[in-house]
Amino acid sequence: MEKVLVIDFGGQYNLLIARKVRSEHVCAEIKPYDKISCEEILSEGYKGIIFTGGPNSVYDEESPHIDKKVLELGIPVLGICYGHQLMAYTLGGEVGDAGNGSEYGKIEVSHKGNVLFDEIPEESICWMSHTDQVIGIPEGFEVTASTKNCKIAATANDEKKLYSVQFHPEVTHTQFGQQVLRNFLFKVCGLSGDWKMESFIESSVERIKRELGDREVLLALSGGVDSSVAALLLHKAVGERLHCVFVDHGLMRKNEADMVEKIFTERLGKSFVRANAAELFLEKLSGVEDPETKRKIIGKEFIEVFEKEAEKLGEVTVLAQGTIYPDIVESGKNGSAVIKSHHNVGGLPSNLKFEILEEPLKFLFKDEVREVGLKLGLPEELVYRQPFPGPGLAVRILGPITKEKIEILQEADAIFREEMKNFGGDKLSNQYFAVLTDVRSVGVMGDARTYGRTVVLRAVTTDDFMTADWTRLPFEVLEKASNRITNEVRGITRVVYDITSKPPATVEWL
Repeated sequence: MEKVLVIDFGGQYNLLIARKVRSEHVCAEIKPYDKISCEEILSEGYKGIIFTGGPNSVYDEESPHIDKKVLELGIPVLGICYGHQLMAYTLGGEVGDAGNGSEYGKIEVSHKGNVLFDEIPEESICWMSHTDQVIGIPEGFEVTASTKNCKIAATANDEKKLYSVQFHPEVTHTQFGQQVLRNFLFKVCGLSGDWKMESFIESSVERIKRELGDREVLLALSGGVDSSVAALLLHKAVGERLHCVFVDHGLMRKNEADMVEKIFTERLGKSFVRANAAELFLEKLSGVEDPETKRKIIGKEFIEVFEKEAEKLGEVTVLAQGTIYPDIVESGKNGSAVIKSHHNVGGLPSNLKFEILEEPLKFLFKDEVREVGLKLGLPEELVYRQPFPGPGLAVRILGPITKEKIEILQEADAIFREEMKNFGGDKLSNQYFAVLTDVRSVGVMGDARTYGRTVVLRAVTTDDFMTADWTRLPFEVLEKASNRITNEVRGITRVVYDITSKPPATVEWL
């Protein structure tokens, strides 16, 4: 399998770079700059290296640097933004403060003929974000692109296959950014693009059979995309030795728990078990308002219910999880800085005793997981299911949780999602849902004065969920959803629309 190494220098787009490389059917792995050696790079057989951007100045002694030998291995290297400056600085070039030449956002760039810019117009728009710039290139390099304020916007040393760009080709705002990456992967590195999901499924099944043998496997199945795909992949490998426990905490969207049970009973048979624990979770959450406390209660009770179900199965030595690659990177388990913790990363729960932790999807991105799911026969309604937090509706209900509030939110959310689907809104927005606030306001229904709750509708557009913009939904969709919710859901007198992006807000409210 051909692999490209993405060396992370603290850039915000490290995951995006890897995803864009993977979209060309080339496997990309992210490693922090201080956790990878020349020996490991050679032993892993990487066919190309990409340096990411980063927030530092290369001439600062405390900034991330790289062993010069990495640039002398004979492996093609592409430096991006900070990586562009780092390559020049490491090889004897000069980098300085851009001063008034700093560039941010969409900038026109001009290039001259070079393999990195094959099939790209001489003038195009790129995405810049820099306060420093290269002001002197190393020996053997040539300048291949420039902007009005940045005379050295790209460099190349064709003989040594070293290339760099000040702009961000991985960002969609760079018009021909994907072509730049494509040129590097196929015309510079000479890759064939053999990273296909069919071969991933075959090799994963063979590996799981070989490594797990005749062991029994336990998987917590949430009904989300990741755990669902992991379940089918594992079932293909170990058959009835897989035991999937679906803990129904009563906080899923309308009819979803029944849908999960139907789909997986048909596909997994006796390997699927549903633990109905809605009343237990509701009792434990009674009167709790703080969102972090809600999460902790749900996490604790989930483990306890899961453990009880596991005990019924007898001797099970393998715990499986639907961990995916962004979970690993964001949790710092590949040596990166911790962005956020994930419930399925960090090892086994202390009160569960297993010999092996199996994570069959841990090197895949979400779009790749979905592709695997379709090839394994999962229905599109589940594969393209809207992202849903582990604690469920508990983090979409402000204030204390009650059975009445859950039912109100389930109905309002179902109506909004139905109207979005009817209008084709799933093509406009990457995630949309309803939030039930603890705010009450006066309303009028018929000739009577009412005092009901307020529902917030939320829809965002994003490539990676690291940042997100609020979706400009047509008024017709909002009007239809609002009318239906206030007419069909008892206790709702007001519907509002959230027009806050991420940042400063998060996608979820709690």
